Amino acid sequence: MKQPGQIALMPFPYTNLANSKRRPVLLLRKLNNSQDDWLVCMVSSQLRQADPDLDWVLHEGDSEFPDSGLKLASVFRLSRIAVLDGALLLGSLGHIPDERLQDLRGRLGSWIIGVAT
Repeated sequence: MKQPGQIALMPFPYTNLANSKRRPVLLLRKLNNSQDDWLVCMVSSQLRQADPDLDWVLHEGDSEFPDSGLKLASVFRLSRIAVLDGALLLGSLGHIPDERLQDLRGRLGSWIIGVAT
């Protein structure tokens, strides 16, 4: 069962939409009850790509790491979001706590508002 805060494997599209790459994503929220569409953000082990003002880096020593199902320290790239059909879910890795999910949603919302002004 898909739920917000879940870390799953899905084909994530490149920005030019020419291809996609199977990668971990964080399910941020389901868009509505009539369809299985999800707002997701990309998860990457390329820590150098992290934007310290927006993204969150999960390190192996963090208390949230064991439940994530990730194998390496990873950056949750909130500037890399997409809406994907839940049917594209290839597998579930783990999850993050509700408190962390709320924090990430808040960061994303603040970033969007800041961009729009």
